[in-house]
Amino acid sequence: MKRRNTVALFAAVCAGLSMLAACGSSGSGGTTGSSGGTAAAQNAALTSIVNPSTHKGGTLNLALTNTGDSTDPGNTYYAFNWDFSRLYARPLLTYKAVPGNAGLTLVPDLATGLGKVSDNGLTYTYTIHSGLKFENGEPITTQDVKYAIERSTSYAPDVLPNGPTYFKQYLADPSYPGAYKDKTANKMGLTSIDTPNDTTIVFHLSQPFAEFDYLATLPQTAPVPPDKDTGANYQTHPISSGPYMFSSFNPNTGFSLVKNPNWSASTDNFTKQNVDKINVTYNVEAADIDSRLLNGSLDIDLDGTGVQTAARAKILNSKSLLKLSDDPVTGFLTYAALNTQVAPLNNVDCRKAIEYAVDHVTQQTAEGGPIAGGDIATTMLTPNDTGYVKSDIYNFLGKPHGDQAKAKEELQKCGKPNGFSVNMSVRGDRPKEVATGQGIQEALSQVGIKVQIDQFQSGQYYTNFAGSPAYVHSHDLGIIAGGWGADWPSGFGFLSQVVDGRTIKPAGNTNLQETNDPQINAMLDAAAKNPDANARNSIYTQIDQKIMSQAEILPEVYAKALLYRNPKVTNVFVTKAYGMYDYTQMGLSS
Repeated sequence: MKRRNTVALFAAVCAGLSMLAACGSSGSGGTTGSSGGTAAAQNAALTSIVNPSTHKGGTLNLALTNTGDSTDPGNTYYAFNWDFSRLYARPLLTYKAVPGNAGLTLVPDLATGLGKVSDNGLTYTYTIHSGLKFENGEPITTQDVKYAIERSTSYAPDVLPNGPTYFKQYLADPSYPGAYKDKTANKMGLTSIDTPNDTTIVFHLSQPFAEFDYLATLPQTAPVPPDKDTGANYQTHPISSGPYMFSSFNPNTGFSLVKNPNWSASTDNFTKQNVDKINVTYNVEAADIDSRLLNGSLDIDLDGTGVQTAARAKILNSKSLLKLSDDPVTGFLTYAALNTQVAPLNNVDCRKAIEYAVDHVTQQTAEGGPIAGGDIATTMLTPNDTGYVKSDIYNFLGKPHGDQAKAKEELQKCGKPNGFSVNMSVRGDRPKEVATGQGIQEALSQVGIKVQIDQFQSGQYYTNFAGSPAYVHSHDLGIIAGGWGADWPSGFGFLSQVVDGRTIKPAGNTNLQETNDPQINAMLDAAAKNPDANARNSIYTQIDQKIMSQAEILPEVYAKALLYRNPKVTNVFVTKAYGMYDYTQMGLSS
């Protein structure tokens, strides 16, 4: 999926830039004076709530360059969807709605508290609020939570391919065929989840899993009424358990949310119902999104990955725009997966040749430079992840423009002294990703490696193309552009779905390099059941070092994102849990 003190450096660089005239709307906006809040200032949303306000009403407008993977909470793996979907699909647990490190704190959402774990670590019990209702007035019960998990990617990847598979990995009956193949009378045949009454749900694990509470934050735990489930079409109208519900959906143009009349603030201490309506527009060019943000006709870029080159220059050169921006360290890694099953990258020395040949300054520049793009990455884990240890085995920092001599040595070792040809996939609606692909293409050409770039749309990128091993193999996609952040703030939350060989699936695959190392799989299992956090972190470090030594990924930057907030948007802050703005608290000034 997806995560995140650069203020002094940012200010120093901006001080050296020429000051251009302001572009678009400016000013502080909103109201001030609430406890813990602040008016607009550059990077204010990293540590404070900007424009705190209790004002109700208005329409919040957001946009995406493509469509995302799905609005179905059981079928999504984009960070912005996990953040945004909480407005209509409440998980059992979530993260505290505050800026800063406290935003990583687990808090109840649909549930009344964190899980109660048995002495042997094999059962977790949650109680949900009583009196909860879906948008149609029908009661929400724990059976609806159980069904949501039964129909999720964990058990029904042929119908809902996007999303993690943690529940199948750690619950006691991994052979359960999924809700759509369930032959039991009530379609509730997953024996590892009990619902002794309408407000209690009990999870039975196959082995202790010290970080299980984090699984309860996944959108897959948001309730789904079985009689309203339409499979792959459920994304057109997920039945709401949150403050907003779908009023329209078009797969090409976007969707709208309106207030859910059956949501009650008395049973939801977390999400707010501040605006009357939320519009999300699909398939807007990235540059157009930036223009609309700056002229005030768009409130927030839903994707949360930051503005593009032209808007970045305007913001960094304008005092009035700069104070409406934030530059969080997101906790994401941008990288290229080097597929271990596509020749000649099934040879580790050919992969190492790529590691040495790439110009890392070019990659950093394509992502937005050291300020808005991020620091050159040398590991798989990011500095935000537990288990991260600084390491640079290919000397990226010592040779930031690449080491062609070492690259040619590796080509000799892999039997390709004159280089080879390889295809690369990128998301064509993401200009920064296209630019990083072109940077790789240019650098590798200097040592005889010819790269053909294939562009795809991000909405189906993981479902049909880069995340489909069959497509990858048949089209020789040896280099696959990607980005990743921890599913929750730990080394396990980062690594599990991208290096565990057992997570490789026919569609929606996130283990893009197809790592399937029995030693790494065993190390992840050992970490999962170890109650000692220090011991777990040591394992995550070892896995990181092993992946890098095998040259299975080419890390690019530890990402930052230059985010712009429309000054009329209230209650704005960056949530560390997702590395972008928290969408659950937003409103509009009067």
